[in-house]
Formats: sequence, structure tokens, C-alpha cells
Amino acid sequence: MNFPFFDLLPVGACSFSAVENCLLDCRAGQRLPENSKSIIVYLFPYYLGEAAYFHTNISKYAVSRDYHEIVGEYLEKSVAELKNSYPDFEFTWFCDNSPIPEVKAASLCGLGVVGENGLLINEKYGSFCFIGEIVTDMPVDCTMYEEKRCFQCGLCKKHCFGKALSGSGFLKENCFSYLTQKKGELSESTAKYIKNQGIIWGCDGCQDICPMNKNVSVSPVKEFHSSAKSFYESGDNLEHRAYSWRGRNVIERNLKIMCCNDEKNKL
Repeated sequence: MNFPFFDLLPVGACSFSAVENCLLDCRAGQRLPENSKSIIVYLFPYYLGEAAYFHTNISKYAVSRDYHEIVGEYLEKSVAELKNSYPDFEFTWFCDNSPIPEVKAASLCGLGVVGENGLLINEKYGSFCFIGEIVTDMPVDCTMYEEKRCFQCGLCKKHCFGKALSGSGFLKENCFSYLTQKKGELSESTAKYIKNQGIIWGCDGCQDICPMNKNVSVSPVKEFHSSAKSFYESGDNLEHRAYSWRGRNVIERNLKIMCCNDEKNKL
């Protein structure tokens, strides 16, 4: 079958049973269709080209309008088309807040390999992709791929500021992206890194160093391009931005550290 937006976005399908034993515990799981049979997985590339990040102080994923909104709009349209074509079946979409282990499912669909940083790496768009999925009780013919890993060069581990990538897995509490989102007082080393790197929200370190992200294609999603704003300035409107959920105080604190060398980095 041809999936909606198949000519624009990387898309594939895998059996629900392939991930049924490793579903994530979240409230969104209550929305899974009864007797789920298949998962349709979409990738939403968000890389805009280096020129778009020439003057930036936020992570690449946060430059465009909140991806939850853009991805949700596409998935809503896909669900509507699928329901129209197959009215006897149920279709439910998820993005980020999902019971589906998204990277694993995408890899099983043949959409990429899993990097040492836990991100999916697509052959064309690299790891600069959001993942969305539609779960259905309709059996979908699909080719099940083996879950593959990157060639494990170790560069992402070596260049991780917080040493969040280790032999024991991903240590969220050490991830610089996570640290920039923390409330309260930041450590001296985190504040120094914000000042030196000029990044006040998120981190692209492990992605920018990845050799599989060299010469990747720019996003075909026009909404990511048209809504791009690469530099956060004090007092900017937070509405429809990926960092709005955290509130203004955190990102303003980080901006103050970057601009003013403020050692009193408390909220």
C-alpha cells in the first residue's frame, strides 16, 4: 500500500508484535488500538542547511516551530486519509509522548540504523529527524528489517560534554541538553560550557561530530523552513517553540550566563 506523504517523507511499516514486549510505560499507551497489528513509522527531517545555523544559540531541533505541532499536523492528515480509505480499521498517531520505542520501530522498518547516542540515523537525512508513528489494528504487508547499529566509531562518546554516553548506556542526568533545561542553580562546569559554546538550549554535539551526518540532505518539510528562528533573544515570544514548555526563566538564565558571564546562575 502507498502511505500518505510517501513521496515526501521516509516512511515504512513493521509488525506491532515486534515491539509489543518493550512498550514504554506512559499514559498515551491507553490510546493504543485494541488488537494492534501494525505500526506505520514516519521520519520528519528537520535539518535546514548550515546557513540556517550560522548565527544560532539554540539546538537545531528547536530552531523551527515546535515539532510536536508540525509533526502532529502531518500525522493528523495521514490518519484522516487512512480512515477514509480503510473505514473498518482504527488508526492512532503518536509523537514523542508514545508507548512505542520509536527508534527501534523505525529501525525495524528499514528507515535507519541506531547510533551509539541512541538516535536513529537515516541514510539520506542523518540523525536530524523526528519520528512519528501511526498504530493500527489493520494488518499491513511489510518487510521486517533487522535492527542495525552504526559502525561505532566512538566519536559521539568522545565529544560528549557531560560523558552521558557510556558503556552502561545513556546517562540522561549528564546530557548537556538535559542540563540546559534544569531549574535551579547550574554547576560551574555547565555554566562555563554555556558561555564558551554559546548554546543556551539543547545540544547537537554528538550529532555534529557524527560522520554519518556529513552531507545530509535538507528537510523537504516546508513548515520547518518557514518557521525557522535560529537565535533566541531576551523577551522573545515563546509560543509555538519547543522550549516553551520549560518556561521563560530557564532559557533567560542561560542567556544571561552566555551574554553577561553571570556567576550567579540561579533562577
